[in-house]
Amino acid sequence: MKKEKTSYQVGKGLRVFRATYKAKDGTKKTAADWYVEFRDHRGKPRRVPAFPDRGQSEEVARKLDKLVAWKASGEQPDIATTRWIEQMPDKLREALARMEILDARRVAASKPLSEHLDDWKTALLAKGNTSRHADLVVSRARKLIDGCRFGAWSEISASEIQNYIAGLREDKSNGDGEIKRGISAQTFNFYLQSIKQFGKWMVRDRRAVESPVEHLDGLNVKTDRRHDRRALTIDELRTLLHFTESGPNRAGMSGKDRAMLFRLAVETGLRAGELRSLTRASFVLDGKEPSVTIEAAYAKNRRQDTLPLKPETAATLKEYLRGKLPGALAFKVPKRREVARMFRADLEAGRAGIVKDLKTADERTEFEQSNFLRYRNDAGRVADFHSLRHTFITNLTSGGVHPKTAQALARHSTITLTMDRYSHGYRGDLSDALGVLPDLSIAANAAMAAGGAGKADPRLACCLARFDGLSGDKRQQDGMNKAAAKKNKPLKNQGFISGEGEIRTPATLAGRPVFETGAFNHSATSPKGAAGIIGLSVAVAISLVLKCPG
Repeated sequence: MKKEKTSYQVGKGLRVFRATYKAKDGTKKTAADWYVEFRDHRGKPRRVPAFPDRGQSEEVARKLDKLVAWKASGEQPDIATTRWIEQMPDKLREALARMEILDARRVAASKPLSEHLDDWKTALLAKGNTSRHADLVVSRARKLIDGCRFGAWSEISASEIQNYIAGLREDKSNGDGEIKRGISAQTFNFYLQSIKQFGKWMVRDRRAVESPVEHLDGLNVKTDRRHDRRALTIDELRTLLHFTESGPNRAGMSGKDRAMLFRLAVETGLRAGELRSLTRASFVLDGKEPSVTIEAAYAKNRRQDTLPLKPETAATLKEYLRGKLPGALAFKVPKRREVARMFRADLEAGRAGIVKDLKTADERTEFEQSNFLRYRNDAGRVADFHSLRHTFITNLTSGGVHPKTAQALARHSTITLTMDRYSHGYRGDLSDALGVLPDLSIAANAAMAAGGAGKADPRLACCLARFDGLSGDKRQQDGMNKAAAKKNKPLKNQGFISGEGEIRTPATLAGRPVFETGAFNHSATSPKGAAGIIGLSVAVAISLVLKCPG
């Protein structure tokens, strides 16, 4: 009988073999499993158990040889080697970790994804994120992983993730004939963002070489907006505060408490969570510059910020907070869901209060069809508690505050966020703004006057078509003056326009602008040089008339 060979050379310094041992009865026996003998990145000979099949064991030997080469070069293994590491038996992976061929954290790739998610949550909290944020982000990623039934990192499939989230967008029946609407495009992106964030963390923590979901793109949220907010008009704010202050208790807050809370929110832009954290010591209400300070632990940007207060509001707050100890909460703001219900109830109370004061049925019918203090208007925009922050920023930009100043007061990271998402306009603002544009019919009118009733001088019409003259500049200034005269006029409830991509125009134009449109060739001209340009324009106009044909 031919003796079985128990050792095979696979490569230089690389072989597979079966160990032999002496049994209890004194006979010599061969082990069932093959072993791989190789040299590590330091040149030291090593042995690790492989498989009962010789072919599989030789494949392990070749892959170990590649892994040692990667380790010696100091570079990260390629994708194929990484996937092999993630799928190798735990016993072999732990042995390679002890030999320092594998990074100890690389061994964690074999851990269940649920444990990785727990570690990720711990890392988020260690970075200073709030527990609420960490719970929300991790729960979204966990829902996707559990829904796709992924157990290990190597099982994550980008296509399965995308298909699962797409399924969440489908409307479904609850069995009682009611249809439960699927998630919005924005929520789709939130889920996708959470799993991509988890993947990036796995790579940064050296638990994986690459993220299988990094290339996935989100949806265009503008095609499926579900909760777009609007800004409240001045009349709506005054009405809301009036009826709220005299209203009943809601969510543990009196009407006076809620009215003060709403007023502070709409004059500072503070979020509900930030308002919830304020104490008496957060306010400086004496002196020329009253302010409120948000501690970094409660601010969304994780930074301490001090915001100015209007003197009138500071005086009201001083009376409101009188008698409270420095450490006492300024407001007993309820939980998030309760805040939403509370604000919506106050909106409805404001509408009901106005309806009650109307005398005729026609007036009541007309008002009930309006958007005034309605939670969701005809355009689908909602007015909730966070709309007070939108209103704050909108009032800043509509009042002519410089965009960078508005961004600083809003505490936004980018000017785009301030102007595109939080700044809204009113139809009245846009139509009133047209008063500053030059009257393009002035040339024809002047020509008619020069040529007599019903007959125009062709030379004058030809030249004035290229030159407006003094009267055009005067008309333009008249338009500015009319707009400026509306400075103290309350805004009418003329409907809402989103601040996404539209032109935003200040509600009032007070005083003389820094630059105004000159008459000659419509160039932007400094006010100081306007007189010189006008004088030059008269001379040029005369020369043009003399040179015209006819």
